Amino acid sequence: MAAHRRSAHRKPKQRPFTGSAARTAATLALAGAATAGSVTGAGAAPAEPAPTTAQVQAKVDRLYHDAEVATEKYNGAKEKAAAATRTVEALTDEAARRTDRLNTTRNALGSLATAQYRGGTLDPALQLALSSDPDAYLQRASYLDRAGDRQSGLLRNIKRQVSRITRVKDRADQETERLAARRTELREHRTAIRTKLTEARRLLDTLTAGERAAYESSADARHGGGPAHADRSATRAPVGAPDSRAAQAVAFAHGAIGKPYVWGATGPNAFDCSGLTQAAWKAAGVSLPRTTYTQINAGARVARSELAPGDLVFFYSGISHVGLYIGGGQMIHAPRPGAPVRIAPIDQMPFAGATRVA
Repeated sequence: MAAHRRSAHRKPKQRPFTGSAARTAATLALAGAATAGSVTGAGAAPAEPAPTTAQVQAKVDRLYHDAEVATEKYNGAKEKAAAATRTVEALTDEAARRTDRLNTTRNALGSLATAQYRGGTLDPALQLALSSDPDAYLQRASYLDRAGDRQSGLLRNIKRQVSRITRVKDRADQETERLAARRTELREHRTAIRTKLTEARRLLDTLTAGERAAYESSADARHGGGPAHADRSATRAPVGAPDSRAAQAVAFAHGAIGKPYVWGATGPNAFDCSGLTQAAWKAAGVSLPRTTYTQINAGARVARSELAPGDLVFFYSGISHVGLYIGGGQMIHAPRPGAPVRIAPIDQMPFAGATRVA
């Protein structure tokens, strides 16, 4: 009897779900878990705290600095791409000129070939020299040994010309490959600049109008000066400039005050930092290289205590910013996007060195 009661209270054995029943059960279980999670908050990732205004400002500063570093790399790659383009064009022109001379030499063989053809004895060397396949000519130039004196001289001339054309074309191919690499590098730097500037603008858009105004004011203090000076004549006479060319460079920089910063720009309507210094010294008849890290080697290094108007002053450990010294601890520079060319003190950025242009 007891055994009967125990068996009566046993739970019936459940069979596992299979097929569509299993899928239905799994769906219900997931739905229940999701509902429970939404009710209890279990497993929900805590929201990250919004960055403070100071954090936003610091990140914007870093992005602007990184964009300027990328800008100088872009300027360098652009200069090298331009040089590679000029080299390719020069080699292409040289190959064309040499080909014209080769054709002239081949034409000189035409009368010989015609005479031999009429006599029924066209020399195989002439056939080969007049061929449109230079490689075949070079490979089988042993025919020269069988040519007559006049023919031999002309044929050897053709051989030399074909060899030179081949070398020129090989160099052109190599330079074309280098040019493609420079253009790829340009695209990468351009993308990096645009990405950093876009992110900087996005972060600035998260600030209120008051916060953004405070940031711009503090950025001006950190990067030198307030709004672009309206009085351009205040230091127009560069007392103590080492020579007339330095005075001309400083005068040009004064004339650029208020013009916008645009990365990659060299004037006349906009500048980046090294574009401004290059343009200023170009106005004085001196050709400077394009980038900050090459301009620093464009003259004699000078100590900070010995600066004179016209000297180039460089900032940051990577030599990523440059200005034109104008005396009195001041420079004219193109600071960053949104900040036009202006006068600024040189002691508000990390000083890296100075150069007096030769």
